[in-house]
Amino acid sequence: MTPYRWLHCQQSLGLTDTQLRVIMMAGDADRQLLLHKQWAQFQQNLEDDSAAKNLRAQLERQDISLLSLNQPAYPALLLEISDPPPLLFCRGRKALFDKPCIALVGSRRPSRTGERDAEAFGAALAEAGFCVVSGMALGVDAAAHRGALKAGGSSLAVLGCGVDVPYPRSNMELYKQLAISGQILSEYPTGAPPLRHQFPRRNRLISGLSLGVLVVEAAERSGSLITARLALEQNREVFALPGSIHNPSSRGCNALIRQGAQLVETVAEIIEAFSGWVMIEPPQQKQEQLHLNDIDAVDNDTPENEVYQHLDFEPQTLESLAQKSELPIAELLVQLSQLEMAGWAEVRGTYWLRTR
Repeated sequence: MTPYRWLHCQQSLGLTDTQLRVIMMAGDADRQLLLHKQWAQFQQNLEDDSAAKNLRAQLERQDISLLSLNQPAYPALLLEISDPPPLLFCRGRKALFDKPCIALVGSRRPSRTGERDAEAFGAALAEAGFCVVSGMALGVDAAAHRGALKAGGSSLAVLGCGVDVPYPRSNMELYKQLAISGQILSEYPTGAPPLRHQFPRRNRLISGLSLGVLVVEAAERSGSLITARLALEQNREVFALPGSIHNPSSRGCNALIRQGAQLVETVAEIIEAFSGWVMIEPPQQKQEQLHLNDIDAVDNDTPENEVYQHLDFEPQTLESLAQKSELPIAELLVQLSQLEMAGWAEVRGTYWLRTR
């Protein structure tokens, strides 16, 4: 049966995803027992495929394709999880399923350093031959997708709504880029709204599609930790970028490391974890040497670096920084503004803090 016939059967018989998956995997005799009173209608659906053809035409008009789990093109790693979706709605390049995937997830409100790290790791992983998987959320997710696409690599977004529903709306441009150069995937039917309970559930697909999950900045109760837990349950590798003990957005990552996640500072460490597993090309040297605490871009002899040394991950008032640096407020503001534009400092209300 084509996936479009399966979709019609699900809709006409009112089957849940779990019921549809069981019926797909069963033989004819078992299907008859499982469907019982609905068996006659199921048989009728098999004989008349006009509805399935109409569904296919509707989806193809939106550049959406459909995969069922009994097709050879269905992602092999997803078949390993306990509850693979019986149907996958896809928009973009289906060939990405053949690539080794790494998931990159993290805070929706990362620091500038966290966002920059996510984009840099996304780019380096893509250049190394991985498809970067994430959820197209604000913050780390979006940065990871952007990095992979800017590097000319592959990226796949798993949505917690219909594949035709760009969410969040502020990521519309990213959605369009992924639809052209990457892939957008969902287990939910077209038009499905972004309901809150659907996002934790879709996280199992982000980890399930991937060989491993890299967490970049996650608070103690971050949804990214759900993805990491699911990855462990699915026997996937879990990596985490360490962060300052003063940065609340690093506490989730630091907790993962305490619990056994692999601490990584370079893309080379992730590649090494999969050496011998998959055929991948190493990234360029500049990506291999990507270190989180590299501050060489700030000249040690410049006033900016002098001010930078007085900043911390704990927010400080301008008056406190003026006392420490012994600089006039006007000059201090100039130096802080330069650090902010360079991505080394951040202002929150009336407080300043370092971002790396």
